[in-house]
Amino acid sequence: MLVNFESLENSSRVWIYQSNRAFSESEVIEIKDKTEEFIEDWLGHGDQIKASFQIKYNQFIMIAVDQNYNEVSGCSIDASVNFIKDIEKEFQLDLTNKLNISFKHKENINIVSMANFQKYAKQHKITSKTVVFNNMVSTIGDLSENWEVTADKSWHKRFLAQ
Repeated sequence: MLVNFESLENSSRVWIYQSNRAFSESEVIEIKDKTEEFIEDWLGHGDQIKASFQIKYNQFIMIAVDQNYNEVSGCSIDASVNFIKDIEKEFQLDLTNKLNISFKHKENINIVSMANFQKYAKQHKITSKTVVFNNMVSTIGDLSENWEVTADKSWHKRFLAQ
């Protein structure tokens, strides 16, 4: 059951899939349509799942589930991952590579490998004040507080030059 993202509880579980490139405007429309269709049909143990999604910065797909309505099962999570993998194939994207790190430079979002992120941090091109995207957040409450933050407030701080 597709609901408005803002109507979900702060405790709702969230998964963030970061693309290796920005989506075109036509891709955003197609991805939205496909994601709406997936969520409308998404089941957990045969019951509807109360869920929603957002596409942020034409580069991040966020899927959220109200677990107070219905528990999301391992099979349900597998179904959502398979859906994302289908999106990857269809649009030639990389949405599941956890070794890519995203950060802002002025108004641009940059995606780099973890090795390059570490290199840029050592070169002081990335500092404690660089805005990073902490895709490890697990709830909507966490998303609003800890997703788009400066590097010193995220797990990224371990790579910063001392």
